[in-house]
Amino acid sequence: MSWHNTTISLLAKALEAKDVSSVELTSYFLARIEAGKRWNAFLDVNAELSLAQAKEADILRAKGNFGRLTGIPIAHKDVFVTVGWKSTAASKMLEGYLSPFDAAVVSRLGIPNHGNPGAAGMVCLGKTNMDEFAMGSSNENSAFGPALNPWNSECVSGGSSGGSAVAVAAGLAPIATGTDTGGSIRQPAALCGLTGIKPSYGRVSRYGMIAYASSLDQAGPIGKTAEDCALVLSAMSFHDPRDSTSLMDSGEDYSRFLNKPWRESADLNPNKPLEGLRVGLPNEFFSEGLSEAVARSVNAAAKVLNGMGAELVEVSLPKTKLSIPVYYVLAPAEASSNLSRFDGVRYGYRTSEYRDLQEMYKKSRTEGFGEEVKRRILIGTYVLSHGYYDAYYLQAQRIRRIIAADFQTAFKECDIILGPVTPDVAWRLGEKTKDPMQMYLADIYTLSANLAGLPAMSVPCGFSSNNLPIGLQLIGNYFSEAKLLQVAHQYQQSSDWHLRQPSEVA
Repeated sequence: MSWHNTTISLLAKALEAKDVSSVELTSYFLARIEAGKRWNAFLDVNAELSLAQAKEADILRAKGNFGRLTGIPIAHKDVFVTVGWKSTAASKMLEGYLSPFDAAVVSRLGIPNHGNPGAAGMVCLGKTNMDEFAMGSSNENSAFGPALNPWNSECVSGGSSGGSAVAVAAGLAPIATGTDTGGSIRQPAALCGLTGIKPSYGRVSRYGMIAYASSLDQAGPIGKTAEDCALVLSAMSFHDPRDSTSLMDSGEDYSRFLNKPWRESADLNPNKPLEGLRVGLPNEFFSEGLSEAVARSVNAAAKVLNGMGAELVEVSLPKTKLSIPVYYVLAPAEASSNLSRFDGVRYGYRTSEYRDLQEMYKKSRTEGFGEEVKRRILIGTYVLSHGYYDAYYLQAQRIRRIIAADFQTAFKECDIILGPVTPDVAWRLGEKTKDPMQMYLADIYTLSANLAGLPAMSVPCGFSSNNLPIGLQLIGNYFSEAKLLQVAHQYQQSSDWHLRQPSEVA
């Protein structure tokens, strides 16, 4: 059986019907990971520990003590600390680091024990590659080399959660976790032909997530379908008192609307399941810089939704262009503070030769951090420095509030906002590494949702002429994840883009 071609909703049914055991599933995917090393999707695998978890999952199922995800394998982005697997954030600074505790996401999705009795029972396959400390849009900033796009190994996989996207697209894992600070779930999902969702800020605990920009970071799943993402996001979302930004009402079943019409009524047309839905098309998302192939696919997707009963409405997000300068002031500012703890003293990389403490700090950080991380630390330190704090950091915070207000104005006219995820399809490895600004511009359509704290997702909607995937972005108002996933699921019932696989993935 080709289990890697199967969604987790079908894997759950197979486990329940006893067509396969968790040990068999886990062994199957571990074998694929071993055979698929060329993709460089995983940074650490511990087969013995994974199989031990799978055995526990099978015991739970035999006792009748299981949930819908119990026994299903999952891969975790290396930004989440884990017991038993190395936690490096793809950085030389943390090379070989073993955490004494699990991140909230890992324990919540993992095997239940005395510390997490409500856990989902999923089996960890290992840790996936990423841009170092989640800083990047291409996965080329990993200290351990880039994860390669299964659709074309000469192209980037997207960042920073590129390894997670590659793991799912290459059939090495049925689903994976990622984090999204400025588009780092949506972008790799789009470039690898997958579905990924970034929930509202605060929906998922950040406890045990190695911080990049604390007011922007949010975890979410990357999978094959909206249904799969809904199942895993439901398990990931809970109130965590260890995270001061965790929402009090975070627990929710995001799959509850999937197969329901948008507006339930006695005279509902069954051929128009999205009747009553207003879809906003921002003028700023369809202006210069957007490739013809992406524009054509996104507009075609909008017409599909329209044919399902949705009304297309023109809206405006006038401060969209400002999201790039605002993000690249605020995120580096927070990063410069968060990464100050990595100094070679307590844990992590320490330079081998130094004369005093000051030199040890300098050499450890210079040698341990990659170029992009050092660039952002320097930018962040500069904008927070005396004389520049008011001119840059405070001004960026003011514009951030205006960007959030633009969305609220738009949501008076529509229920969700539709647009592209990226200006173009996956670019070639090395194409933009010499010009950081070109790399930053790839985030133009995703950054604003993070700045506003809104839920947003990527859904496959087409391919370019050279057979590279194109992603459709859906943005919702605060806490509307279930409705976003409903629209995405209904769209996937009327399209087959999410079912297509790279030719090299047998």
